[in-house]
Amino acid sequence: MQAALRHDFAKPELLSEALTHRSAVSGRDPRRARRSQRPKGTGSNERLEFIGDRVLGLLMAEWLLERYPDEQEGALGPRHAHLVSRTVLAEIADQVGLSGSLQISPHEEDAGIRRLSSIRADAMEALLGALYLDGGLEPARRVVRQYWQSRLDSADRPHKEPKTLLQEYMLSQGLPLPNYELLSSDGPSHAPVFRVSVTTLGQTGTGEAGSKRLAETAAATALLKRLGQNVAS
Repeated sequence: MQAALRHDFAKPELLSEALTHRSAVSGRDPRRARRSQRPKGTGSNERLEFIGDRVLGLLMAEWLLERYPDEQEGALGPRHAHLVSRTVLAEIADQVGLSGSLQISPHEEDAGIRRLSSIRADAMEALLGALYLDGGLEPARRVVRQYWQSRLDSADRPHKEPKTLLQEYMLSQGLPLPNYELLSSDGPSHAPVFRVSVTTLGQTGTGEAGSKRLAETAAATALLKRLGQNVAS
């Protein structure tokens, strides 16, 4: 993992914390947890995720201002929203091999939460937070510019979210606005799994994610591909 990040941690415990899912902490000795009376989630990657989200937002805003000096907020905003989205974060997490390094409780492992894009995206933010706390903005900036480069290069036009693209497509065909149907909602409260579908022109797209909104996005993406529409990644 350190090789993929090109950073040797002065405080390796930060890396360990970034790779620890909340379930792996709550699954430890309950008697010790009761004695310590520490807040729920302590020792997991949630705090690092919190700061990593802000670090990524800042570094991406900085980069976009450099890359598009003539664009105003109306164009920069959608680019930024896409590049820091859960979908992109999960893809980056897969690139750095993060999923296999995550510490998850056996129970949640059996429930399949490792495959959820939200879990991988949160851990990627936590990694950026760990890099920042260990070495400042520069190591985090280096990782962002290495792994987000191809996505920035491919964004010739401001990105539109799949749900927006699907809505525009259906309106252009004289069809009613898309209707998303929640098929199921399973899993524990801290790691739910939502399954959503959307249908038009006899074609159906389904999506699964850790939030209803992200599941709708995945469903819209799947339907657009079935309809032969290009979806930017």
